[in-house]
Amino acid sequence: MTMPGGASEVKDADAEIQKIVDGVKAELEGKVGKNFSECKAISYRSQLVAGTNYFVKVQVGDEYIHVRIFVPLPHTGEAPSVHSFQAGKSAADPIEYF
Repeated sequence: MTMPGGASEVKDADAEIQKIVDGVKAELEGKVGKNFSECKAISYRSQLVAGTNYFVKVQVGDEYIHVRIFVPLPHTGEAPSVHSFQAGKSAADPIEYF
């Protein structure tokens, strides 16, 4: 069981996580400074805060990046956004809090 505010165990990405990644793809490309032909969510951890932080391992071509995406609570009407990212990751790198 995850303690309040703690990050969950790593889970395989599903259609919901892919939709979140797709929704922030343009913002992520702007922050990374390159366009991705592929942006596939592989796995993730989540953290409940005043909304949800998703720490997602994303395959972008032959590379992997870890992306922290904040999804606000629904009543705010705000869109998900990229909080930060870590480039230069591999398929084997664990998803850690950042």
